[in-house]
Amino acid sequence: MELKIGLIGCGAIGREHIKRLSGKVQGCKVVAVCDVFEEGAKKGAELAGGAKVYVNDVTGIVNDPEVDAVVVTTPGFAHKEAVMAAIKAGKPVFTEKPMTTTAADSKEIVEAEMATGKHLVQVGFMRRYDKGYQQVKALLDSGDFGKPLLCKCTHRNPEVGTDYNTPMAVHDTAIHEIDCMHWLVDDEWDSVQVILGADTKYTHPALRDPQVMVMRTKKGVTIMLEVFVNCKFGYDINCEVVCEDGVIHMPSPAFPTVRKDGNLSTPIEQSWINRFIDSYDVELQNWVDCAKKGVVEGPTAWDGYTANLTADALVKSQETGEIVKVESGEKPAFYQN
Repeated sequence: MELKIGLIGCGAIGREHIKRLSGKVQGCKVVAVCDVFEEGAKKGAELAGGAKVYVNDVTGIVNDPEVDAVVVTTPGFAHKEAVMAAIKAGKPVFTEKPMTTTAADSKEIVEAEMATGKHLVQVGFMRRYDKGYQQVKALLDSGDFGKPLLCKCTHRNPEVGTDYNTPMAVHDTAIHEIDCMHWLVDDEWDSVQVILGADTKYTHPALRDPQVMVMRTKKGVTIMLEVFVNCKFGYDINCEVVCEDGVIHMPSPAFPTVRKDGNLSTPIEQSWINRFIDSYDVELQNWVDCAKKGVVEGPTAWDGYTANLTADALVKSQETGEIVKVESGEKPAFYQN
């Protein structure tokens, strides 16, 4: 069976996903596209090989009888309308992160999905599909290392523009670790704190850089995350999990080690695109396969909601320096594994 997809949002990430769904992902076809601009929709339709065009008509594309499932790649502020429309239509929906831009809107999606009694929503946190994180997860789940106790992570970028500010270190950068680390240790967030210290000379008045974010789960696992977005030397993602019976260090992307001019060196990745490009392919293939079966294996609407809550708590701690509780409540049985 071929899954017929309606894609909403034909900007940069939307066009990339159209190409991915049309050329790499198996068992699906983009049959309709929608964008607020007619020109953007037509470009998307062309990439899809002649898909039906909808202009600023979310309801129309979602309810098109030829559309089996929906992909949402609009800007974050527009996600809620499309996701809620898909839930109302009873169609599987993949939405890029964030699920919405506020915890209140995300909670509405959670409640709407639970009311249907069907799992329909997946959120595009693609790090869960990265080979390195998958390897760490498999080792943790094996039980051979005992329970996880603490994690040490880095999220370093070569540089950011002057439009990037202190809260964006949470909403645009740490949001990846917010999702993948609680999944990795199989627990929910309890509290967070941001520690701000000396700033790099490469930052600007609106950005504190670097930042240390300490996040604790309900079982007491502590995650220490360094966010340094003007490190200058590369795109450097690291994850180490200290367990009762050993330590697991996530492998770095493979680069050759070279001996030259009196130096022994190994290159560091420079682009997030290159670092995680394969994860997007695996993520969407998994979503297509699961949508056909009527299940969700990836990040759920609840994960999208708790990511909002945790990010809000971190931003509050940026402002106060205090430990802030993540008030998510108990995870509903609907979203229990």
